[in-house]
This record gives sequence, C-alpha cells and structure tokens, in this order.
Amino acid sequence: MFHSFVQILDHVFHFQKAKAHCDIPCGIYDPHQAQVAALTVVRMIDLMEGLAKREEKGSVAYDNSMSRYIAVKEEHAELTKHEIRIIWGDFMKGKKLDENPNLHDLVHQIMLLGSSARQSADREVALQLVDAVNEFAKIFWDVKGVETKTAKAPYAPSLEMVYPVL
Repeated sequence: MFHSFVQILDHVFHFQKAKAHCDIPCGIYDPHQAQVAALTVVRMIDLMEGLAKREEKGSVAYDNSMSRYIAVKEEHAELTKHEIRIIWGDFMKGKKLDENPNLHDLVHQIMLLGSSARQSADREVALQLVDAVNEFAKIFWDVKGVETKTAKAPYAPSLEMVYPVL
C-alpha cells in the first residue's frame, strides 16, 4: 500500500531517481584483504605440512590442529575469491576494463585457483593464487594511478607482495 502511494506521488512530482553501483556506494576498494587471505592459504598449508612431520597422526592434538588449519585455509581461499569478485564486479567497469582486457581471464584464474586451494593442500596452487592476486593488485593500483612496489611480507610465509606507494 505504501509503495502504491509513493508511486502516485512520483507520478505527480517526478522524483529524481537515485542510482548506485553497489548496495552502499562507499567507493572504498583495496585488494589488500585478498592478498592477506591468499598469503594465509599458503601459511596454513605450511603449518599443515609441519604438523604432519612432527605430530602423531590420529592423536587428539594432531586432529585438533589439522582440522583448524584446514578450516582457516578454506575460509581464506573463499575470502580471497570474495574480495576479488567485489572489486572486479563493483569497481572494474567501462574504461577500466577496456584498458585491461586480460582482467576477466585473470579474475577467472583467481576463482579457479581459490577453489583448487580449498580442495587441496597443494602449496604450488596456493603460491599461484598469491601471484595471481598480486597481479590483480598491480592492475588495481595502476587503474587508480598509484605507483606500486614489491616487497616481502613482514610475516610468514614472507612472500613477495605488491604494495601501493603512498
């Protein structure tokens, strides 16, 4: 009923329609969370491999730690995919896409690598995920006109990451 009333008022007063590119047009995008999530996937695999070498399989301590590492690995692989999808879907539009024609393929690759990282404990896949997310971050900052640098992350697994020069 309220909706019908507003439609009648709109017919009479011709209200200006509001448009937004996402649910909440905040304009705040940054690939950092995806990068940290991808690093976390590698770190969890490293911890899983370390645990398998030093703990007795089947012990309560082993089962507890391994299940926690797996859960965090899967959560962060999915978070990586989620963060990239948001930036790609909400921010990378029009001219930004035209100037980066490989972006669709890169995002698709990140989605596949993120899924593969969830399904396996393959460190090489996780490293490829980090590399792909870094490539995405480089493109993102280029689109924003921000210079980037590469440096080792200050925490394990100490991989090379793309950072904005601010």
